[in-house]
Amino acid sequence: MAEQKSDRLYGLFFFIVFEVVVFFLLRYLVSGMGMDDQYQAENTIVPNWVKAVTFILLYILCVLIAVVLVSNIVPSKHRGQLMSWVYLALAGMLVMLVVIF
Repeated sequence: MAEQKSDRLYGLFFFIVFEVVVFFLLRYLVSGMGMDDQYQAENTIVPNWVKAVTFILLYILCVLIAVVLVSNIVPSKHRGQLMSWVYLALAGMLVMLVVIF
């Protein structure tokens, strides 16, 4: 029981590290896109839409690469936990989108 709890804590630590690294990397990559001041009279949604879609696609690509790598590395008894981390990452993506804009 204690081993399972420590495994989850390790998973949470690596998940948080992954999320922070991916967020700052993607924020740097999409920093030139979009408009900083979204509340202008003649603002168009297109530049911000491109930034959002690019962020989403790159984030999903990073998650898929991480899932493939992790599923090959971890023992089979821990692979059942992998999808819960993926769902949590997708929910975290929505929070990141709010923060990045």
